[in-house]
Amino acid sequence: MSAPTPQATAVVRTFAQRLSSTRRGARLARLLAVERLQAWQVSPAVTERAEQVVAELAANAALHGRVQGRDFQVALTLDEATGTVRCSVTDARGEQLPVIPTALDAANESGRGLLLVSALADRWGTDPYPPSGKTVWAEMSPRSC
Repeated sequence: MSAPTPQATAVVRTFAQRLSSTRRGARLARLLAVERLQAWQVSPAVTERAEQVVAELAANAALHGRVQGRDFQVALTLDEATGTVRCSVTDARGEQLPVIPTALDAANESGRGLLLVSALADRWGTDPYPPSGKTVWAEMSPRSC
């Protein structure tokens, strides 16, 4: 009898952390994301893009998605088979969906974060997070670096 050929199993790594909806929480989200991606040995090019994406999404959660007394959550997923990283940030303000500005006002200091996310990510979007929140996510793969 012949032994069955072993199948390679797809490994998906995950990380999630709740953080305070503050600037400090947003900064910590970025630092934790970098530490986790480096520990997973994600390529530096993908890690750099993911770092900026997490920084922007976490800052938006702390600024625009904040509800007094509610945290936001940062989550990372690595599909080792493809090297694709998914960054997501969940906040408590589901009624405020992110919108990429059509025109930038030079005098306005905000509104550029989602333009960066759109430029750095292969794809991004939002999902409802019941009962009243939302998750903003972005995916980056090494093939697009």
